[in-house]
Amino acid sequence: MSDQPETPTPQPAVKHKRRPRYSGKNPRRFEEKYKEHNPERYADTIAKVLESGKTPAGTHRPIMVDEILQVLAPKPGEIAVDCTLGFGGHTRALLEKISPGGRLIGLDADPMELPKTEQRLRELGYDSTTVTVHRSNFAGLPKVVAECQLQSVDMILADLGVSSMQLDNPARGFSTKGDGPLDMRMNPQRGQTAADLLKKLGASELENLLIENADEPNARVLATTLAGQRFETTKQLAESIRAALLNKGPAERDLSVRRVFQALRIAVNDEFSALDAFLRNVRYCLKPGGRIAVLTFHSGEDRRVKKSFEAGLADSFYSDISHEVVRPSPEERRANPRSSPAKLRWARAA
Repeated sequence: MSDQPETPTPQPAVKHKRRPRYSGKNPRRFEEKYKEHNPERYADTIAKVLESGKTPAGTHRPIMVDEILQVLAPKPGEIAVDCTLGFGGHTRALLEKISPGGRLIGLDADPMELPKTEQRLRELGYDSTTVTVHRSNFAGLPKVVAECQLQSVDMILADLGVSSMQLDNPARGFSTKGDGPLDMRMNPQRGQTAADLLKKLGASELENLLIENADEPNARVLATTLAGQRFETTKQLAESIRAALLNKGPAERDLSVRRVFQALRIAVNDEFSALDAFLRNVRYCLKPGGRIAVLTFHSGEDRRVKKSFEAGLADSFYSDISHEVVRPSPEERRANPRSSPAKLRWARAA
């Protein structure tokens, strides 16, 4: 029998699945930003993101809250409608003012974000007698008001901006913050994608769309290059836009990318038709003395709101309207750069 110690049989190494690492200040993938999705645990990270003038991933910072509250003048016991619920920031501000005894109706067309916002409101203590949420865009306002067994309401708010949750998530295809499918639908369950729309459009149709929806100065050149082409991802489209404008500077090319994406998003979601219907329908939903505030983010929206309010003043539906737009304060624009293009208009029913 040998005196040498017995050599142990090698054991296979145990492989542990590593938790995905947060890749630092600028994570490469949206899914890696888990710290920003857990504000209770990572309060310092959230504070740093906010301090830098950015919006934490998966959240949204409501714009011009104080100005909106000033023009809507909500009071306890009143009925309010937030036609674009989003993350619920404006909703929460209104609820604080109409409580106790008030009621808020929230509309949003996004089936992915709506349940999350409803859950946040419920966790804040607002039950279904105080807040009801409805999956609808703002064109469906009269139907929703009727479903709530109401004839009219005291105030209506519509924030026409795209939420940060949609912009930040590459899977939605709204921006070039990350490469994702060229989709852009507010409701991913219906309608055609931006990729399908571009493939169908002729050059003259696309040129008109870029001018009408985004005031794009390079519309003709871009329409000739992009119309009828198939782009599967946001990156592919952005690269093609920049390649078509090599005679322009980098800043101008980047602006054109944003304007083209804006124009396509408006067309994919038929936003102007929905806005026109909403502005027509307001007079059937607003009480005498009721207030409406609309937050717009580009000239096409603002023109429609301005003309509708002026027409309502001329035919005595409105007793007063804003004759000049209200803009975010310099402090808000510095703290939240996404607020910079915002324009607020208001009107008061006679």
